This record gives sequence, C-alpha cells and structure tokens, in this order.
Amino acid sequence: MASFRTVDRPGEHAFERRKSQFLGRIEPARTVPAAEQAIDAVRAAHPDASHVVAAYRIRADPLREWSNDDGEPRGSAGPPVLSVIEGQSLENVVVTVVRYYGGTNLGIGGLVRSYTDATTGAIAATKVVERVPHQPVTITVTYDDSGTVRSILESETIAFDAAYEAAVTFDAVVPTAEYDDLKDRILSATSGRADLDG
Repeated sequence: MASFRTVDRPGEHAFERRKSQFLGRIEPARTVPAAEQAIDAVRAAHPDASHVVAAYRIRADPLREWSNDDGEPRGSAGPPVLSVIEGQSLENVVVTVVRYYGGTNLGIGGLVRSYTDATTGAIAATKVVERVPHQPVTITVTYDDSGTVRSILESETIAFDAAYEAAVTFDAVVPTAEYDDLKDRILSATSGRADLDG
C-alpha cells in the first residue's frame, strides 16, 4: 500500500487581519473520533471565540473529508481550509482556525484569504512526513506458544506490549502491507492455535 503525507506534530500560526485575530492549528489525527476530540479541545480552550472553523482528512475506507464554516458565510471558511489540506495531499490531519471578530467585516474574499493563510501558516510551522499505513493487531496465544510469537515479532522489529494472564496477549501495530504475511507466519508457527484480531 502506498505511503501518504501527514504531519508529525502540531503546528500553529497566528495573525491579525483588520482587527480580527486568527489562530490556525494543524495536528495529526489517525481516526475521525480523534479529529473530533481535537476540535472539541480547541473549542473548549477558546470559549469566547467568534468562530472555530474546522476541517479534516482521515485515511479510512473510503477517505473521510469534512469541513464546517461555524457561522461564517457559507463556503468562506471550512471549504478553503479543506482545500489547502487537499492541495498539499495531507491525510490523517485535522485543522482548526479560531477567529476573534474585530468589528470590521472582511467580505467573502477576505475570509477565504484569512482561513487559507491560517491553514498554510500552520502547516509551515510543523513538519510534513511520509508515513506507511499501519493497523493494530492483537495476538492471543497460550503460554506454550508465547515464546514463538515473541520471537517472530522481535525478528520483524515490530513493537508490541505483552500481557501475561490466563492467556498471553500481544498488542502490536503492523504495516498494513505486511499484515497478511505476518498472520500466515504466526499461524504456521503455532499450528493455527494463535488468535489474531486485526
């Protein structure tokens, strides 16, 4: 599966335009709920803001894209933010732009320019990286098979957490393109006794 472009950490860009204050923020988000939590957190941090415009692109099946104008004239805020994200081919990101109204109307063109600038500036303030799609997997085995599974995961340099209870559970994140091969290898090595949920 092809790699994709995303950001590795949050980035922010603040500026003033005709007395309105704008604060753009981009951050990584692997899921729609994570993106929505990020938007809620920004709203909570800026309860007095006139608008908190948001957009996200989340790598899913199919790709999830969403934006809102949050009370700004229709199409003047959220769609321009999403357009910048799309134009830079970014995925698994969420952008919020906080606006404190300064008493002077910016007009549709001014709003589009401001929300575009806030997004572009936030992206410039972080680092864009290439990522390979990964997926979580939980492997449950008996104690007798646990050493075999641990050896396979370590040989593939796959990070994992192990829990030794009634059975042994390995929680790992695996490159999506390698999942089927890893599953086959573990099932073969344990004569089909391993339970993989991923």
